[in-house]
Amino acid sequence: MSDADLTPLSDDELAAEAGTALPDKEVISLLDLNADLDLGLDAAAPIDLAVAANANVAAPIDAAVAANVLSVDSSAAALADQDAAITQGISGDATATAPQDSIIDQGEQTGTDAGTDAGTGTDTGATEDVTTGDPLSGDLLDVDVDLALDADIAAPINGAVAANANVAAPIDAAVAANVGSIGSEATAIADQDVVIDQQLDDVSADATAEQQSEINQ
Repeated sequence: MSDADLTPLSDDELAAEAGTALPDKEVISLLDLNADLDLGLDAAAPIDLAVAANANVAAPIDAAVAANVLSVDSSAAALADQDAAITQGISGDATATAPQDSIIDQGEQTGTDAGTDAGTGTDTGATEDVTTGDPLSGDLLDVDVDLALDADIAAPINGAVAANANVAAPIDAAVAANVGSIGSEATAIADQDVVIDQQLDDVSADATAEQQSEINQ
């Protein structure tokens, strides 16, 4: 057939034709997911803690600070002289006991939109609806999930801590500074003599954690 044999359509013939406009590519969604979560939660966490400690703490602190700021022909001197004799002795017991008795009763709840497990006949608490959509007008796959979840959680916690400790932290510091000064002198001397004698004699640290829990969920 030659081009001369082809008869173009008239305006009336084109207007009589029907068609479906496709949406833009960037607005087409392949998956439509709708999730509805109904959560019923019972939580119980009884906590019991006992702490016992014997401690000797010594922290002698000696500090000296001298400074010249924006000074001319000035002198800054800092002297920190510290002599410390520390004797620490501990004789005793540190005992921590944490007995705990817990009775937890949590009532069972039932989801409003619950399904049934085919194998056990129990309430699974979930319903699901999956349909296919129109590939030209919307989503290719529509998924509607309705989940009802009932959970009972119990976490009784019991702990006991016992400690014997000797701590000594003598600190000696001297600081001298000249800032923006001409012809100035800054001197810092920190002299520290510390004798530390620490003894732990006839001491014991006992930690006992007894727990009895009855949980009914």
